[in-house]
Amino acid sequence: MTGKTNEDSTIGAMFGADQAETFMGLPPAGTHTIPKGTGAAILGVPSATPYPWVGAYCAKGPRAIRDAMGGYAANLEHPDLDHGEPMLGFTGFSAVDCGDLDTNPDDPTAARAAIRAATRGILNAGAVPLILGGDDSVPIPVLAAYTGREPITILQIDAHIDWRDSVRGESFGLSSTMRRASEMEHIAGIVQVGQRAIGSAQTGDVLDARRWGVNFVSARTIHEMGIAPVVEAIEPGSNIFISLDVDAFDPSVVPAVIGRAPGGLTYWQVVEMIEQVAARGTIAGFAMVELMPERDLDGIGALVAARTLCNVIAAIRRQAERAI
Repeated sequence: MTGKTNEDSTIGAMFGADQAETFMGLPPAGTHTIPKGTGAAILGVPSATPYPWVGAYCAKGPRAIRDAMGGYAANLEHPDLDHGEPMLGFTGFSAVDCGDLDTNPDDPTAARAAIRAATRGILNAGAVPLILGGDDSVPIPVLAAYTGREPITILQIDAHIDWRDSVRGESFGLSSTMRRASEMEHIAGIVQVGQRAIGSAQTGDVLDARRWGVNFVSARTIHEMGIAPVVEAIEPGSNIFISLDVDAFDPSVVPAVIGRAPGGLTYWQVVEMIEQVAARGTIAGFAMVELMPERDLDGIGALVAARTLCNVIAAIRRQAERAI
């Protein structure tokens, strides 16, 4: 008796999909050749400004997220029961995958410039940028690309607050993301959600963030009160940039991070937070960072990240439908 080997026993083999190079087999595009009318564009950014003593430890994150849903490329038009209908709906809403940006971790200045330019290309095409990192320094140049556009409220979902001015002389690294964002004129507000345990922040950093006007909603508060305090902290009608560091999830949900800490958020808390915030305002951009595939367990973390991205795309599609 013969049969398939374990290597052949995959979702893709079951449903008739080859492993897709793009996210769920979405059409490929360049950041400056996005078709007119595209609603959202995925861009992988393996690194921006990695700390030299750690390196670009999340560089394989974008590929892992794509691979986690690659076997479902034949199912793109199937109902997604997280939100009740296909991810792209039935309205002609479209999304593309622009692949990974070629950034050199040894030249962070050039990397930041390339990230800003690529993000501007997506924005100029009228699409919502969906950025897959890479470490948490990636959102700094992404947010800088919104200069000259309408004011933005940042919703940061993260175990850490990222308000260090510099770490060992580096001001654009992953511990400084929200402080650098706070210095941008187009940032109207910052809501930081999910913080817990010990991170790089010092006492003065927390005080500086509060003085700036950050609204903090800790992981413990969310477990006690639900996501209502987060939603209420977003001004109705805001343009919202969601910065999701996957260590916001509990490590039982996403083990693929460098700094695991108990007490994190669940998948549904994050998904419902994104959906309710999207209903309150407009998602102007999304970045998901810090997935470290080398620390994953059987791809579970990458799958949670990929499924979260599916729900973000669906939320953006619904806001596009409301605007019709």
